[in-house]
Amino acid sequence: MTTDVFLTRTAAFLPFSPVGNEDIEEVLGRIGGRASRARRLILRSNGIESRHYAIDRSTGLQAMTNAQLTASAVRALGDPEDIGRVDCLVTGTSLPDQLLPNHAVMVHGELGWPRLEVVACAGICLAGTTALKHAWLSVRAGDAQRAVATGSELVSPVMRGSRFEAEFEHQLEALEKRPEIAFEKDFLRWMLSDGAGAVLLERVPRGPLSLRIEWIDLSSAAHELPVCMYSGADRNAEGGLDGWARTQPQDWHRDSTFAIKQDVRLLNENIVRATLGEPLAAIVERRGLKAADIDWFLPHLSSNYFVEPVARCLEAMDFAIPRERWFSNLARKGNTGAASPYIMLDELFRSGRIKPGHKLLMFVPESGRFSSGFIYMEAV
Repeated sequence: MTTDVFLTRTAAFLPFSPVGNEDIEEVLGRIGGRASRARRLILRSNGIESRHYAIDRSTGLQAMTNAQLTASAVRALGDPEDIGRVDCLVTGTSLPDQLLPNHAVMVHGELGWPRLEVVACAGICLAGTTALKHAWLSVRAGDAQRAVATGSELVSPVMRGSRFEAEFEHQLEALEKRPEIAFEKDFLRWMLSDGAGAVLLERVPRGPLSLRIEWIDLSSAAHELPVCMYSGADRNAEGGLDGWARTQPQDWHRDSTFAIKQDVRLLNENIVRATLGEPLAAIVERRGLKAADIDWFLPHLSSNYFVEPVARCLEAMDFAIPRERWFSNLARKGNTGAASPYIMLDELFRSGRIKPGHKLLMFVPESGRFSSGFIYMEAV
């Protein structure tokens, strides 16, 4: 026996004041004392105008942990006396503050809430959506009366210019001859930023607006595609990955092993087909979903570069959604990975633009090994 599940509150937390494009290197630092040659090209393409970093600009130091970012978003949902007892807390992030213990228990510790079920979901952009599905299923099955799901990212510490100094000095000649070696790492320094979001799920609607979650579908294309985005590993001669535990500690800094890397060619060739076209076609067939039923389309876009390819893919599927029904805050809030869907939904939820009966479709792709998630909700 299952019950309806309602998303009744949303919250977001973005650290410090926004950082404009011209100030990024002042916050993250330069590599080898040189301005990035890729910066302007990438920023012009991705359409991001400002983002947030958990770096205190007066000291240049990391000012918050990922757990603290996440707890701040959860607290923004409301006081515990107002929310009521939460039975399940589920977190999703790409880079927790430590390998062990998991991110969820660290967030629980920050919150200081009474004993409850806590679950941590790993991944990249899809980690927050996976967390939402676990929380949704927990309430839907009757195990929890209330659940909180979160998505968060703290990437700025691994994007600092100082993190790449050893590799820059070691491979200077190779980098000059083959700049693409550095591009896959430098590329993401202008794409990713920090933030956290949270939602409250309950068995009954609350307040002037609630969203009934109809379904959440997740899928992976890892059976057919190689790794595209990774951290804590290096490519080996066979094209696979050697994780950090298989390499020598003295090589970690020299090779920027813990930097976030992405194969841009592989990304561009496969991201739309593998994370949107194929899985959405299966959902349309299985669930009878129609574009005309969707009042709000919320795509998590890592870059404005993908807006047109996504639109063309939908049109080719006879599933075109008019642009006035799309919602994104990428330009102002940046690409915060697992937190982005939460931060995007929070802004729309609070805008007053969602009316009873409106149906929302969220699309969350992940390039790690090409996974995707779709969330379908109706306003009540």
